[in-house]
Amino acid sequence: MSITTKQKSGSKQKTGSKAKTGAKHKGDVGGAREATGDGARLTVEENAESGFAASEQLGQHLQAVLVDLIELSLQGKQAHWNVVGRNFRDTHLQLDEIIAAARVFADTVAERMRALHASPDGRTDVVAQATSLPPLPPGEIATKDVIDQMTQRLDAVAGTCRRVHDEVDEEDPTSADILHTILERIEQLSWMVSAENREPRT
Repeated sequence: MSITTKQKSGSKQKTGSKAKTGAKHKGDVGGAREATGDGARLTVEENAESGFAASEQLGQHLQAVLVDLIELSLQGKQAHWNVVGRNFRDTHLQLDEIIAAARVFADTVAERMRALHASPDGRTDVVAQATSLPPLPPGEIATKDVIDQMTQRLDAVAGTCRRVHDEVDEEDPTSADILHTILERIEQLSWMVSAENREPRT
């Protein structure tokens, strides 16, 4: 008798629990809503867009760095294909290092922009219009000229990073840390490449 009563009681409790569970999610869209402390509800998509968002100025500064890095990688590849002359192999390999660094840093900056809910724009027409790098001449390029030209372009990228740094740092120190890393490597590459054409100081 008592066993039967317990079984019935357990069945009722189980059914009631299911009903409550169902009611909890009633009206939710695909279970993709999350209650907040103030009683408001946010979709998963809205939650993904929460957090710190870049100001228009911060987005523009990071975009300026991005287009210069993309252009550096493209010009580096053009020079890589067309360099000729003495020390060809060393110059060829140095260009590979520049291209690799520019590509990695461009991806880092673009993904940082997305993390801050800004939209990176790496389309070719945008890059060509916005970059601070001078155009690379067509055709074959002597190793000596490639060294001078790539040094100039590395310095241009570093200059863009330095120009925007303080305002980036004021709003988002984490993005400024990324600029520090870029500057360290780009300026190192500028020194190493330019040394090919230098004469010792007397």
